[in-house]
Amino acid sequence: MKLKIKTGDTVKVITGDHKGSEGKVVKVDREKNKAIVEGINMVSKHEKPSAKNPQGGIVKKEAPIHISNLSLIDPKSGDTTRVGYEVRDGKKVRLAKKSNEVI
Repeated sequence: MKLKIKTGDTVKVITGDHKGSEGKVVKVDREKNKAIVEGINMVSKHEKPSAKNPQGGIVKKEAPIHISNLSLIDPKSGDTTRVGYEVRDGKKVRLAKKSNEVI
């Protein structure tokens, strides 16, 4: 399945516990159709002491969110929009459906 959300995109959560929250996509897992969004869906993880973290303890991390619960934000209007594709100057580009702006 072709994912329309990529790393670095600004997205809005449209359903679930974090509905209405906005953030930047940090990582996309294509196999599981999930994305990690900066500052959203924070969970507490217990970590053992290691060389990187000698203290160990409880650490807050972002958990993945399913792609279907995210919507891309239009760079022009700041509204949520769907994604389309078009060939411009011999290159395939992503477009915001609402404003026809290249993403």
